[in-house]
Amino acid sequence: MIKEWLDSYKPANEQDAKDALREIMQEIALAGLYRTAFFEKAAFYGGTALRIFYGLDRFSEDLDFSLLSPDPEFDLGKYQDAIVHEFESLGMKVSVREKKKAAKSNIESTFLKSETLWKELVLEGIIPQQGINRVANIKVKIEVDTKPPLGFETEEKLLLRPFSFYVKCFALPDLFAGKMHALLFRKWGKNVKGRDWYDMEWYIKKGVPLNLRHFVVRAIDSGDWNSDTITEVEFRDLLAKRIDAVNIQYVKDDIRRFIKNQDVLEIWSSKYFHELVAHMKVRE
Repeated sequence: MIKEWLDSYKPANEQDAKDALREIMQEIALAGLYRTAFFEKAAFYGGTALRIFYGLDRFSEDLDFSLLSPDPEFDLGKYQDAIVHEFESLGMKVSVREKKKAAKSNIESTFLKSETLWKELVLEGIIPQQGINRVANIKVKIEVDTKPPLGFETEEKLLLRPFSFYVKCFALPDLFAGKMHALLFRKWGKNVKGRDWYDMEWYIKKGVPLNLRHFVVRAIDSGDWNSDTITEVEFRDLLAKRIDAVNIQYVKDDIRRFIKNQDVLEIWSSKYFHELVAHMKVRE
């Protein structure tokens, strides 16, 4: 089963195989969480949710979740055994390490790390026997917001592997709102995430409307907006200023390792993004 799963990605080299295996690990982790009724309490959001369930054409690293209602007593550690057992049932050993908080935070984090690879994945020309250790060390971070900004809608999305099950996900307009909150208010300097800009482009091209109500809830929660409303004009003004301020070269440099077709970046410029966002749909 795992070999067929990996083959479906048609990896051409070790990096392709590693990216595919990370995504396979992500989906196995989702299966383990499903068995614990985790999705009765939480919803999946972020770039990986967009990749797995909505067809975003870039790889993503983390599994991000939001509780459906605040719970300061939530303990992500209670779900770790189920995840480990799910991997073991498919012949893979993973270790789990809880991320220690340096400061008080509403985010619970843990890391999955592959300790062994399936023996059947030693593929000539892709994962040679002598190279197996180079691709075995794959990490997946799992984060849960235990005191999330609310006002989002969810929907059930179907996964077929490793078995058929449903995952509760943010609806696309609310995923878009979360992405724009990150793009506008991420503490950056040179730490610009080109993934934010790539994803924004994807949402706009798909014609997904941004839920401005959820955006403002997030902005208030992060301390970046001090009114309980925001108009479309105010939002677009924030975005225009961000486009003018960002270093587009940093944006391009960050996204390159997550996408295969580098040619799509040639058109990226401040002028391009200003014209692109004119096509953005906003739902107040």
